[in-house]
Amino acid sequence: MMSIDTMKAIRLHEFGGPEVLRYEEAPLPELKPGEVLVRVHAVGINPPDWYLRDGYKSLPPEWRPSVPFPIILGSDVSGVVEAVATDVKDFSVGDEVFGMVRFPSFGESAAYAEYVAAPASDLALKPAGIDHVHAAGAPMAGLTAWQFLIDLGHNEPNPLQPEMHRPVPLGGKTVLVNGAAGGVGHFAVQLAKWKGAHVIAVASGSHESFLRELGADEFIDYTKSLPEDVVHDMDLVLDTLGGPTTGRFLRTLKRGGALFPVFLGFSDAEEAAKLGVTVSMTQVRSNGPQLAELGRLLDAGTVRVAIDSTFPLADSRKAHERAAGGHIQGKIVLTVV
Repeated sequence: MMSIDTMKAIRLHEFGGPEVLRYEEAPLPELKPGEVLVRVHAVGINPPDWYLRDGYKSLPPEWRPSVPFPIILGSDVSGVVEAVATDVKDFSVGDEVFGMVRFPSFGESAAYAEYVAAPASDLALKPAGIDHVHAAGAPMAGLTAWQFLIDLGHNEPNPLQPEMHRPVPLGGKTVLVNGAAGGVGHFAVQLAKWKGAHVIAVASGSHESFLRELGADEFIDYTKSLPEDVVHDMDLVLDTLGGPTTGRFLRTLKRGGALFPVFLGFSDAEEAAKLGVTVSMTQVRSNGPQLAELGRLLDAGTVRVAIDSTFPLADSRKAHERAAGGHIQGKIVLTVV
């Protein structure tokens, strides 16, 4: 076991903009039963990181968790196993692993750091065919697309709606992905294609060739025409942007179709019922076995992780500023080693 007891990490001592991210010494995490200690090589950044950083301003006040400062942001890591708890059988020291750590939880994932203690069940072996940067970009975005489209993979109650989310069969179906060039979107395009769907990707024009390379059959540049004006009879719309405007996609769907918004804000339930459209969402959850399945697709090159940009861990502030700038193609990743 290691003799050091501190590490470098990005911590928050207060909520705010990217300027509150502090690169500083933090205690090394302690290993609990069922956990492995990972020496982090790369960290994927995701929307929940900046929601937590700004104090969940987008949530209704009664939903905002109380957060004990200081906290370390982040959930997605790729790295090398440094130590394992005595009861862990699936991983050994030296294994290269990736995963989304303890999500959903508020500030307990603690991934923007040189070391992370992670439940073994949240991790999978890193695909040998990709490097740590690409592996770190995969967990949250890939699992979100997987749990919305392929297999939910758990029985936890859904905090976002009374019933469980259920993916729909995709073979031979027409699927529209809104926000297709982003983290979740670019995985959704590839997974829907892998399952045999006809995929229509919506993004700004600069992303067209990128999305066609990933397998999109059709492309809509939303700066030139709105998808709700030009497409009809969709089987499924995955709106990775979600929010209050997601109801506009109801008119693109056929009766019996489905709208899956990734973010809160849908409020047209009556209209959906009238049109015979199922609207459903879920909250992504850590899942090592699903990540291992996704890892096989990544290893084979069937699905790939696009990297928008990388920043050293110490420059997390710049990474968050890049995220706020929008028009991201794939994932932003922090490099640690």
